Amino acid sequence: MNVFGFIIAFVIFVAGLVLFGFAFTVPSFEAVMFVGGIILVSISLAIPFHILGHGEQR
Repeated sequence: MNVFGFIIAFVIFVAGLVLFGFAFTVPSFEAVMFVGGIILVSISLAIPFHILGHGEQR
């Protein structure tokens, strides 16, 4: 299950980076796309830190 979670987190991370890149080319939604990119990158980092880390024994 960790591989599936990693793939999902990686796809979300790349989508956030793509939104960062396209944010400055869209004439009217720059801020919305940039904030969306920040949110997607934050979600992609939260998945392995919080969800995938709970499956291990300590």
